[in-house]
Amino acid sequence: MSTSTPPRPRSATTSAPARSRSALPLAGVRAVAFALMAAVAGTALLDAPAPTAAPPPTTAAPAPGAPAPTASGSTVSAASTPVHFTGKAFDTCEAPSVETMRAWRGSPYGAVGIYFGGRGRGCPGQRELNPGWVSSVQAMGWRLLPVFVGSQAPCVEAPAKKPFAIGSDPWGQGTREAGDAVRAARALGLGTSSPLYLDIEAYRRGDAQCAATTLSFVRAWNREVRRLGYLPGFYSSADTGVRDVEAQRRAGTADLPAVMWFARWLGKPALATEPTLAPAAWTPHARIHQYAGNVTESYGGHRLVIDRNAVDAPVARLTTARAGSSSAEPASAPATSSTDPSLSLSFSSLPLSSSSTVRSSASPSVHSAVSRAPARP
Repeated sequence: MSTSTPPRPRSATTSAPARSRSALPLAGVRAVAFALMAAVAGTALLDAPAPTAAPPPTTAAPAPGAPAPTASGSTVSAASTPVHFTGKAFDTCEAPSVETMRAWRGSPYGAVGIYFGGRGRGCPGQRELNPGWVSSVQAMGWRLLPVFVGSQAPCVEAPAKKPFAIGSDPWGQGTREAGDAVRAARALGLGTSSPLYLDIEAYRRGDAQCAATTLSFVRAWNREVRRLGYLPGFYSSADTGVRDVEAQRRAGTADLPAVMWFARWLGKPALATEPTLAPAAWTPHARIHQYAGNVTESYGGHRLVIDRNAVDAPVARLTTARAGSSSAEPASAPATSSTDPSLSLSFSSLPLSSSSTVRSSASPSVHSAVSRAPARP
């Protein structure tokens, strides 16, 4: 994003030398003095730089894709600018072992979704997921997409998610769960300006009250995540959560997510052509498309069941503590882009081969139209 450069202040002018008063009558001296004072004052006003007072604070949300504001409301400093990744990513219910992640460096993927928190996670144990795992896989070259599966829409479709329905205070609940998400992210060593992706599973379309409750929860979660210095992202079905949030964007609603992760199982990526989203919405570097799910793939002898994603979006920044200090700073990582040169941007090149098969009783032709993907972990 570019910002206009403020006008440079004009250089100060020098005042004219004082004229001798000895040859002028008293009245003339006064007249000249007043004239000189007016002239100097006028010159100073013309040459003074424009006022630089800060504008009053606003409660409006940053535009989708904008840097996250810090707790004070200011923009995150350049030292913690979001790191962007462009390429393929996968997500799976439980974080794979370090050995599996090492073996999968030979895959077409360069980023991985991790289910780092939330009461609605399908795999809450996450035996491998800890700060050591995070730093190890980051050192291998992987980039991380942190996913938080918290409370769900009251009319969520997946039976397994119904026990986690949003309650009677969606705004307060969203705020509290945002705090939970930030604490869990910090515990893993994920630093400020990292995106935290809120997972809202597909819910019943046409239920206005359910959608309003869900939106209130999501907006509160977004606002608090931003306040705490992180970047709020949003995952949902293209035809439910994503459609409803896009409608709010068109209406100018505040506190919307900065990054959009939409699920529509077309079998191939369509980052820029999702019909639910306006072409300019959540651009640049603010979209992820989950284009296939429940796919089994094997690399280096390690097999996983995954969802496939095309990414042009922020990924996590790691923090590292200085020796002898309790403060944490962003770990060394690219500050603008983190694109693996081995990853082709022709996302559709990933084959469905013998080591990459769809695990579902539905035919591929059925999957090509799916937008309400089965519940994620």
